[in-house]
Amino acid sequence: MSQEEFNYSFEIIQQQIQTLESYIVEHSMQQQTVEALESLATSMKNLEFFKEEMQANLKLMQLLEEELLQHNEKIIAECKVYHDLFKFAPNAYLVTNAEGIILEINYTAAALLNLLPSLLIGKSLINFVSKQERPFLLRKFKQSLNVKSVQELEVSICPRGGQAFDALLLVKPGRATSGALGALQISLHNITKYKQLAVPQQVPSLSTPVAKPNGLDGLRVLFVDDEADTRELIAAVLMQHGVEVTTVATVAEALEELERSRPDVIISDIRMPDEDGYALIRKIKALEAEKGWQIPTAALTAYLGEDRTKALNAGFQSHLHKLAAPTELIAMVAQLAGRG
Repeated sequence: MSQEEFNYSFEIIQQQIQTLESYIVEHSMQQQTVEALESLATSMKNLEFFKEEMQANLKLMQLLEEELLQHNEKIIAECKVYHDLFKFAPNAYLVTNAEGIILEINYTAAALLNLLPSLLIGKSLINFVSKQERPFLLRKFKQSLNVKSVQELEVSICPRGGQAFDALLLVKPGRATSGALGALQISLHNITKYKQLAVPQQVPSLSTPVAKPNGLDGLRVLFVDDEADTRELIAAVLMQHGVEVTTVATVAEALEELERSRPDVIISDIRMPDEDGYALIRKIKALEAEKGWQIPTAALTAYLGEDRTKALNAGFQSHLHKLAAPTELIAMVAQLAGRG
């Protein structure tokens, strides 16, 4: 029974008692009936007290419900903070199950594997390991679920379309963000250069060419794309090579950024809502004519059928597919900036 129904029934009973009392007075009924009505009136008072107690308890329950909702909102906010810390961490992190199926992955780890995070969820990390090492890694993953300490595993990782590298995996059992047990929390590190340093090197002679240091340190790149995953992935790849990256989602935001500073290179997606990459390149050319700038620009597309010739004729100096290997992206940026 709802509170409104209880109140209505209570009022009906009170009205009936009052009617009976009037009837008794008018017809001088026996004393026994009068006592019974008085007893009923007492019971009604008790019911009224019970009603007031119920209302007080209802208010208390409402207060508790509000506190629980506030507490739940706080927990959700805290979970989002930790999820964002994981997602945008400079180190490569991922969460898998015992079979190596990727449950969660951050942008830095996705950049090492050279795929968008959304394309890696549900895929097996084992597939990115050299074939001869796959049984070993799968066995170690299953063993790690029953080991409390952090396990150090060294394997060779083969990113999509990229060059294989020596990787150190720090693996510990834990939970996924969803709270599910049976997950493995993995920190992924590219240790190729450290292993190369450990190998004795010959002292170069005067005639031996010496390798040049990374020439992209401090290079400023403006990247325009309406997809957040792509912005973060490309930024992660470029920042690994010392590039300072500014990402924006629209042509309007790109032009606002160009009012504040001049980048060394601009990379833009072609197909974007509202204004596309061709609209951007037209406005960049107009801005260059106004300010006397010359900013190298490249078109980055997700469609294999995108017309490369059309992009170059529109004013872009270069064109690359979004799923190209990181080495191709870095080479293109270096060439555009004259630091190849």
